[in-house]
Amino acid sequence: GQVLELLRGVQRGSEDRKRSLGRLRWALQNEETQQKFVRLDGSIRTLTGLFTSSLADLQLEAARCLHELSHSSVPAVAEACLPVTSYLLTYLSGHSLELTELCLYTLGNLVVESEAVRKQLLPQGIIPVLASCIQSPHEAVLEGVGYVLSQLLQAKEAPTEIIPLVLDSALPQHMLQLVCSGLKAGMGAAVEFAWCLHYVICRHKDNVLLLALGAVPALTSLLLDLASQIPQDAPEGLELLVCPVLRCLSNLLAQPGCQGQGHDGRLLIALFLILQCFLQQHPFLVQECLWLLNNLTADDPFFCSALLCLDLLPALLQLLTCSQMATVLVLTVLCNLAEKGQSQCQQLLQQPLLAQLLPLLTLPDPEAVGQCLELLHLLFLHCPEAAADFTRQGGHQALEQHQSTLELQERAQALLAVVRQPPGAPSACQATLAASS
Repeated sequence: GQVLELLRGVQRGSEDRKRSLGRLRWALQNEETQQKFVRLDGSIRTLTGLFTSSLADLQLEAARCLHELSHSSVPAVAEACLPVTSYLLTYLSGHSLELTELCLYTLGNLVVESEAVRKQLLPQGIIPVLASCIQSPHEAVLEGVGYVLSQLLQAKEAPTEIIPLVLDSALPQHMLQLVCSGLKAGMGAAVEFAWCLHYVICRHKDNVLLLALGAVPALTSLLLDLASQIPQDAPEGLELLVCPVLRCLSNLLAQPGCQGQGHDGRLLIALFLILQCFLQQHPFLVQECLWLLNNLTADDPFFCSALLCLDLLPALLQLLTCSQMATVLVLTVLCNLAEKGQSQCQQLLQQPLLAQLLPLLTLPDPEAVGQCLELLHLLFLHCPEAAADFTRQGGHQALEQHQSTLELQERAQALLAVVRQPPGAPSACQATLAASS
């Protein structure tokens, strides 16, 4: 009854129609009212009529009602709004900033809840419309475009139906530009578009276009900028931008054909500055940084030697016990270094590394212990004297406890065989290579 009253008040066309719309908007903040309203005959048609009205204040108030409806998590409510989508798109190129912003967030909310809405918006041209909106000088509009785009790019059909359209538009170059000018232009939009880039990169097999647009050097130099800002005047919410930028770079560097891009030793220094800055307040960033460090050092001798030459090893080893995930990732990076051969292993052993590995062998996490065994294997292989050193520190007892762990016993036994070798018999180490690899 009450909802019908509200609708009639809006339909009557009396002087206080704007007030009736205001009351309706207030009522539509309630989930149940939203569902009742869209079931009423002519309700959306009436709102659409007012939304397309030539009276600016009525139009804005109707847009606010539609925005309230778009917050519903019930797909039926989003689908009731299908007749409005083409108007929402049309008004994105209007003159009223507030209306543009309302239309963007309404579209973004509708896109989340309903595949039917997404399927309708694509042929209506939402991608070209967003590509033109992304050139707006207004931060609030840019943030709204980023919101709509990030919702579209997370849809289940995005890899086949949405990402190809985005890549064919002018959006990628503008997104990259806005992310990289985040410190100057505006953090909010930069964060949204950084996530957009992340969704494109991780859900799309072949990122030739972004590589061709210079995404790797651009994001690298952004991280250098961010790191240089950190100690003095890190802007509020900087970690929200750093996180997706690290992910974008990590995933791009893991792509075939990307080797050798972004060879800049300063990137490692930037990573460690970011790590130190956010370690306490935002520990989630530690694993993001370590992922990137792993991808940088995995097949790349350049970054392996840079890490050692820049004397960043002590800082890396400090992160060994920072969290379960950090332990595994730091050990993985150390394995990347040790794989490169004798000289790298010798540099690793100049640190009190063996003493730090011993307690890790008692961890309940088989993944960490497995990585630890892998690192010991590489160290003993390239520097047989390390095995004797390890034994002196009580290493064989630590290895013996893993002889009965199914997934670890083979590697533990292979290492024990090395540790028990009399000095000057390196051949056994070569023989265990096959068993433990």
